[in-house]
Amino acid sequence: MSELKIYNSLHRQKEVFTPLHPGHVGMYVCGPTVSGESHLGHARPYITFDVVFRYLKHLGYKVRYVRNITDAGHFEEEGRAAEDKISKFAVLEKLEPMELVQKYTNLYHWAMAQFGCLEPSIEPTATGHIIEQIEMIKTIIDKGYAYEVDGSVYFDVKKYAANYDYGILSGRILEDMLETTRELEGQDDKHNKADFALWKKAPPEHIMRWPSPWGEGFPGWHIECSAMSAKYLGTQFDIHGGGMDLQFPHHECEIAQSEIAHGDMMARYWMHNNMITINGRKMGKSYNNTIKLTEMFTGENPQLDKPYSPMTIRFFVLQTHYRGTLDFSNEALQAAEKGLQRLWAAYETLQKLTYAANGQTINEELDKQVRQWCLECPEFLNDDFNTAKVMANLFELTPVINSLKGGQIKMHELSEDTFLLLQQTWKTYLVDILGVQQETLVGEENKLDGVLQMLIEMRKEAKSRKDYATSDKIRNELLSIGIQLKDEKDGTISYSLQ
Repeated sequence: MSELKIYNSLHRQKEVFTPLHPGHVGMYVCGPTVSGESHLGHARPYITFDVVFRYLKHLGYKVRYVRNITDAGHFEEEGRAAEDKISKFAVLEKLEPMELVQKYTNLYHWAMAQFGCLEPSIEPTATGHIIEQIEMIKTIIDKGYAYEVDGSVYFDVKKYAANYDYGILSGRILEDMLETTRELEGQDDKHNKADFALWKKAPPEHIMRWPSPWGEGFPGWHIECSAMSAKYLGTQFDIHGGGMDLQFPHHECEIAQSEIAHGDMMARYWMHNNMITINGRKMGKSYNNTIKLTEMFTGENPQLDKPYSPMTIRFFVLQTHYRGTLDFSNEALQAAEKGLQRLWAAYETLQKLTYAANGQTINEELDKQVRQWCLECPEFLNDDFNTAKVMANLFELTPVINSLKGGQIKMHELSEDTFLLLQQTWKTYLVDILGVQQETLVGEENKLDGVLQMLIEMRKEAKSRKDYATSDKIRNELLSIGIQLKDEKDGTISYSLQ
């Protein structure tokens, strides 16, 4: 087996993956802020790292995959003030803050299940680890790299940069950042413009707050991941993942505070997926161009021509290498939908075929080509998880499978070993690693509803004519296949699937 190579954002090159502990991998991926509904841009990192998780397990590693939930209402350093996102949206939706958190956590979990993403090994929450964050902040203060001002605690970036390589991940230079960083309201207590908050004093209107040695407040955004990853993976672990938009400031700040608190570079390999764009612009709330995942599934967004199934979206994401830009368009999604249907049909056909040589001569050239396409799949994934090339080979194999079914290629033209390799390759790479699943095609549910509404109308008409035999027949026939009709008090008829 060839070596697994990962593009390490830390060194900006591909490196042979060597875990800290043989046979074991610790992986941390920054999870969602559950103050609102996830959008299409959020789908890419979780689908990407689901494949990484699946492939590492396929290689035989015991993987501890930690993916956090940010539920502490963190604020952005670039903002004008310490905005409590959870409280803000809780007020707008007239919910308790943790009620809002639970609502969107549940919705996030539902979306991940629709995409077929495996559950992480551990899913810690920021609010569940306030003590760990406070203890880490105290350590950083004790070591002289953080300072308190009026109940807030800031990390001293300038002092850190004098002794360590600040900007090692993002490539940014502190002097340039100090020159270009604008003055922000409510940030006058910082010693330097580049310093970031470890703990923030809670203003009177801030709902989410916790006691600390510095007074009531709440943690900064960056400290939570450092504290939780250290607790569950150790002060140094193997892989830290997330979107490339997190390189700075989030991951850069994680590196700095962890280096001081623990004396280690927190992760050995840093992986960042590229963005999903719309017309060349990053998809994000600040650009007002997001498409919620529920809207993707229903088609209820003006940017969508139709609804798209979760598996179509997963397929769309994996058709491009995770470090490449992925530009949204209806045409691209519809092409992914057709491609998915084509590959899945070939997979189902292949699983039904059985080998029969009949003593005939093998087509050596064809046999060699099919084996090559199959054996290249692990090579592609070992080359920085190149799912796009794996899919390309599956498309190359599809006409072969269809020709085996149709008889244009005789089964004896392949050796039995090659045929079994072909079957196993599709199961392993399409289903087990790429995570493609069978699903009801988008629109089928609407067709079912349309048929049922027609039958309900026919039953209503039969009852109005006092043709109770036909009315009862429709009801009973539907019930026999698991569909129950219910006469409502307002005269309408509803149905439920049993």
